[in-house]
Amino acid sequence: MTHILIALALLVLAGLALTLKGGVIAILFITALLYLAYKRLSLLAYTVTFGVLLVAYSAIGEPAGLWKGFLWLLFAGLVLLNITPLRQSMLTRPFMKIYRRMLPAMSSTEREALEAGTVWWDGELFTGKPNWSKLLGAKAPKLTAEEQAFLDGPCEELCRMIDDFDITHRRGDMPQEVWDFLKRHGFFAMIIAKKYGGLEFSAYAHSCVLAKLSSRSAVVSSTVAVPNSLGPGELLQHYGTDEQKNYYLPRLASGEDIPCFALTGPRAGSDAASLPDSGIVCRGMWQGREIIGIKLNFSKRYITLAPVATVIGLAFRMFDPDRLLGSTTDIGITCALIPRETSGISIGRRHFPLNVPFQNGPIKGTDVFVPLDYIIGGPKMAGQGWRMLVEQLSVGRCISLPSSGTGGGKAAVFATGAYARIRRQFNMPVGKFEGVESVLAKMVGLTYTMDAARSVTAGAIDGRRRC
Repeated sequence: MTHILIALALLVLAGLALTLKGGVIAILFITALLYLAYKRLSLLAYTVTFGVLLVAYSAIGEPAGLWKGFLWLLFAGLVLLNITPLRQSMLTRPFMKIYRRMLPAMSSTEREALEAGTVWWDGELFTGKPNWSKLLGAKAPKLTAEEQAFLDGPCEELCRMIDDFDITHRRGDMPQEVWDFLKRHGFFAMIIAKKYGGLEFSAYAHSCVLAKLSSRSAVVSSTVAVPNSLGPGELLQHYGTDEQKNYYLPRLASGEDIPCFALTGPRAGSDAASLPDSGIVCRGMWQGREIIGIKLNFSKRYITLAPVATVIGLAFRMFDPDRLLGSTTDIGITCALIPRETSGISIGRRHFPLNVPFQNGPIKGTDVFVPLDYIIGGPKMAGQGWRMLVEQLSVGRCISLPSSGTGGGKAAVFATGAYARIRRQFNMPVGKFEGVESVLAKMVGLTYTMDAARSVTAGAIDGRRRC
């Protein structure tokens, strides 16, 4: 704010000086202003420069008068602003009070989302002057021999098996042999640790696999992406109890269990924190005995893999009106893992988003009673669901979606370039026309940029950065 005020003052001074006798000084003011702004120098540098030029202006400019007196008062004000405690008390704090009154109150879920993750070189982009050497000094991600073998072996074989036209226009689903191949070769277990039967791939390898599959079929890539990102596996590894890990992770790794994660609802999508779905702590019967559990009522929509899922990760807002667990009545957003066959759960007809037939559909639960042990991480993690989501499910934002977009972009550029060579007009390929060439070049450049950003982001995650 201070620098903006100084810049405005210098511009006003320069503009007025042009109408007087100090034209040279005015040019110096403008030059100094541009230099100081470009170099982002300190407030002290602005003040000293202002003072030197003001002395020169006073010596050769207009005779003493009201205007010159105003400029010297302005300079005196700038000098005072260099005294940090004085500037904070007279300028910064009053402005901050006004600004805070204008802003809406920040909820706890918004604060958790804001504080989640880490800041890497991407924070440099908001400085206006990024430190490119820091980015160039980052270690380039590389595949291990095992990861490269998987990419050249099972992943390549899977791509040869895929007939996307058959999946999309005839079957409306992947063939059973593709489903079996995905399970047999661990495509659903790229993020699961080896001790549980998973592949334990790096984020970069995970990204390369999804990018390759996306260049062949959006249905297959989406099916593989969900269990490896927005799924219970990631949450279980970081927050699950030992019992939950030992039971579910081997089953998820082998494909015996197919997971989905129910977060989006009819009225809560991007604003996932505004969940209307509720879980009420109460007493109920479970396997022949009375226990304290949770009665769930929820309605979810657009849940990928829901039609074929055997286990459902569920996000809901948990309440304890009778204070059975403590003094808090609104416990907060909680994540639980619920078997599909649990009484009260119904999975509706499939959605066909854009007529792309990956498994996607609604889930509804009416008075679904489950024990507290179904909470991911156990009862102690009740109310921690939003923090769990924003901290660990960034994989979907930083790997799955960028990789899918990059793979699809590469396929589109490849097909467009090939067609531009075989399509001929006026006895020459249309790809030789300047108007087509320029667009193709732009497409290639943007796709290259996408792939570079994908690699850098995956490398950052492997470097223990979180999105």
